[in-house]
Amino acid sequence: MMEIERKFRVKGDFKKDAHDQFRISQGYLSSDPSRTVRVRIKGERAYLTIKGSSSASGASRFEWEKEISVADAQELLKICEPGIIDKTRFLVDFKGHTFEVDEFYGDNEGLVVAEIELESEEEAFEKPDWLGEEVTGDNKYYNAMLKQNPFKNWE
Repeated sequence: MMEIERKFRVKGDFKKDAHDQFRISQGYLSSDPSRTVRVRIKGERAYLTIKGSSSASGASRFEWEKEISVADAQELLKICEPGIIDKTRFLVDFKGHTFEVDEFYGDNEGLVVAEIELESEEEAFEKPDWLGEEVTGDNKYYNAMLKQNPFKNWE
């Protein structure tokens, strides 16, 4: 139940290497950093996810997720905090790992972020050319924060 991931800005063309993509809509029943509660519709499936506080490095945190019906998720999205996140997630395999690359829309248009899930915080991995600056642990890149302070407001 521990999620270990690192997050990066994207600086180049990754789409030619993507093997799959999904449209995602997600909202937050709670965006408290110590316990975020997220509702997500991802393609034809839906999930309820609870995440705990991040570790000191920002790479690890508790995560609990259960699949729910899309109909239930649509109803829960109606009572979420303001600021639904809309994005497309692209899956890109690179040298033994899968990068999840999110291209955001709406108030976060122009932001593209890649995440890689790891077995440990120390796990080594190769970085594709399109991977930019690491932003692991930078709270402003958390989806729960993007709904409060969207990319369009950044300087």
